[in-house]
Amino acid sequence: MDGESIVDDFRRYFSHTLYRDKLNQSAYYVYTSLSLSLRDRLVERWKSTKYAYNEQDCKRTYYLSLEFLMGRTLGNAMLNLDVEPSISGALTKLGLVLEEIIDQEHDAGLGNGGLGRLAACFLDSCATLQLPVKGYGLRYEYGLFNQKVENGYQVEEPDHWLRNGNPWEIERPEFSVRVKFGGKTEHYMDADGTKRAEWKYTKDIMAVPYDVPVPGYRNGTVNTLRLWKSMATKEFDLSEFNAGSYADAVAAKNAAEHITMVLYPNDVSENGKELRLRQQYFLASASLQDVLRHWMNKHGNDFSGFADKNFFQLNDTHPTCVVPELMRLLIDEHGMDWDAAWNITTRTVAYTNHTLMPEALERWSVSIFGRLLPRLSEIIFMINARFMAQVARRWPGDVERQRRMSIIEEGNEQYIRMAYLAVVASVSVNGVAELHSRLLTQHLFRDFYELWPEKFNNKTNGVTSRRWMVSSNPALSSLITRTLGDGWTTDMAKLKELAPYVDDASFRAEWQEIKQANKARMAELVHRDCGVVFDTNALFDVQVKRIHEYKRQLLNMLHVIHLYDRIKRGDTADWTPRCILIGGKAAPGYVMAKRIIKLVSAVGKVINGDPDTAGLLNLAFLPNYRVSAMEVICAGTDLSEQISTAGKEASGTGNMKFMMNGALTIGTLDGANIEIREEAGDENFFLFGLTTEEVDATRGHYDPGAIIAADEDLRRVMHLLESGHFNLFEPGIFNPIIQSIYSSGDPWLTAADFRSFVNAQQEVAKTYRDKERWTRMSIINTAASGKFSSDRTILDYNRDIWHLPQVAAKTM
Repeated sequence: MDGESIVDDFRRYFSHTLYRDKLNQSAYYVYTSLSLSLRDRLVERWKSTKYAYNEQDCKRTYYLSLEFLMGRTLGNAMLNLDVEPSISGALTKLGLVLEEIIDQEHDAGLGNGGLGRLAACFLDSCATLQLPVKGYGLRYEYGLFNQKVENGYQVEEPDHWLRNGNPWEIERPEFSVRVKFGGKTEHYMDADGTKRAEWKYTKDIMAVPYDVPVPGYRNGTVNTLRLWKSMATKEFDLSEFNAGSYADAVAAKNAAEHITMVLYPNDVSENGKELRLRQQYFLASASLQDVLRHWMNKHGNDFSGFADKNFFQLNDTHPTCVVPELMRLLIDEHGMDWDAAWNITTRTVAYTNHTLMPEALERWSVSIFGRLLPRLSEIIFMINARFMAQVARRWPGDVERQRRMSIIEEGNEQYIRMAYLAVVASVSVNGVAELHSRLLTQHLFRDFYELWPEKFNNKTNGVTSRRWMVSSNPALSSLITRTLGDGWTTDMAKLKELAPYVDDASFRAEWQEIKQANKARMAELVHRDCGVVFDTNALFDVQVKRIHEYKRQLLNMLHVIHLYDRIKRGDTADWTPRCILIGGKAAPGYVMAKRIIKLVSAVGKVINGDPDTAGLLNLAFLPNYRVSAMEVICAGTDLSEQISTAGKEASGTGNMKFMMNGALTIGTLDGANIEIREEAGDENFFLFGLTTEEVDATRGHYDPGAIIAADEDLRRVMHLLESGHFNLFEPGIFNPIIQSIYSSGDPWLTAADFRSFVNAQQEVAKTYRDKERWTRMSIINTAASGKFSSDRTILDYNRDIWHLPQVAAKTM
């Protein structure tokens, strides 16, 4: 594990395995060689972990998610193996700079946003806590997309993150399985007179697993993320080829590989919807077959103890096909009767919900579902029939309640409500913040909560300190370690011990110095990616997340325009210079979100080009927001914008990353903001906006026109927008945005929260001018962030839902 030995292996990989020499020193092959050298060390610990789990025959949890936003692996592996300093020193002797090598790694394109990054944090915590948890996902050839901004417009380009391969993965073709699609179901009576079903005439696709190591933090444990790649069962049709039709011969191969070609297709079209359903079933079926194979290798066809040793955690609604597929496998493939299979299913499946918006829940038309997955469709109808009988027994004659709770939504076309299926089959249903979990039981799943209150619980999200502090903010982490010792990296509750140091002037001075250095690093990123110069003495005001109307980047822009208007009016007494960064991707089919990106770019162009704003205000839009960018941004941010309409954000995890790194939050009482404010204290949080109850009360009589007319500042902002000041050469392009603000049906209540937001921002500006007060608040936020460790979250999952043992591998 010493640096010299690792570099010896690095040289061997570079010169022999990759056949490179001093005349061909491509930086990418330097990165690959170092990665393979470290992977060797991980593999030994990986095997030891596997042996330890097998020897103990321990219970295991399988975490199924369509997204795993892992970020870069090399730096994380060095951190967890505790070899970075020695490797850096050894490479320096060769004239190589470790930071430049790390920069060669492409962010793994396996996720879209918070859902996938949460899954990555959870896997890190499971390995660090030495819990036998295995991740299952899809090996997308292309990530979501690379985002460019041209003339202010989002342009999507393919993110072929695997074009040069992935040195961290290991293909396991011996564990490939077949996944069925199409065909039809035939029913028959078996020898015992039991009615059975057989799914026949299917078009099968091979699922080939690729394993990625997930190392725990300096504990010898390495867990597994298994990613499935889709492949044809045969390379091409030889008869078609011999007949001269090459295209037809390889058509099946191409169709099969489409399933894992691209992350989350745009599902506006019917083809897009079908591909997304194929992805979801492909993940569920391949993973379940893998788990059952492992079980049968040890226990044969005896499933009597299966529920005691296996557990499936569904990360949102996407993997819900696990429910009918597990039933199918147990009944059709292993001869179990319905009641026994249902008993196993309802003891081994748990569901995490990540959204309060009904439109974001999975619904599949019965026609599409039945054509692609006819046997599963039958099983879902059977589950629903039995469930409806249960509802009828509980509430006799309440037909309206039965209609509301049915897994099958009736209408001109029938739909399968996948979230309802997940609730019905799961032993546990959890939200991801206290408010979110409460709203689930009061609104979205109220009927189910009245039937099964014991199923519902909260598991507030968290993020890993290793990635989001130790790795991304080494200077701050070093200060904390020198102050508290190193135990906080695996027990973030210890950060509370920082609180007394707010009164230590030398500690505050070092804290400020570290923040300034991090701001300089962030300013370099902004200048490189945006061409905008940020003054590190200004307030760094940041909102980076998926572009969506409920996250209200638009409200942020109204405040930016208000600041610009103040400058143009000469209202700059007691001014706080401010540099504002907004970043995030809009879904390819989300027209309004793309228009908001255009607005940010247009306003930024005007502000940054106006001599009157120099030294007072800057605005930049960061293209292609990604994990590696966030690792720089979270350490350099002063103010974290968490401004969603109350009741819309399930939790948020970006808010936690910023808090850990000492940023202060301006936010509504939404998602985990509520708990962040509780932990940090009201006086260390900038609160604004309507509450969830006030949002609900406002709907139905909302009059944004009257609000705008009564508020001179908002009226001036809207005048600038309506006059076309920011789009002089593209008239009318922002009319849909203007109309949405004026609409009484605006679900995001943008105008309603404007005045409160501006007032809170004025308090932010005033506070920032008092450097000592701001630093005290920053320290307190970091000290109070321990609750938002993913280690704590996973311990909660394990205590209340999974009940796994902690299993230590033999140390190397």
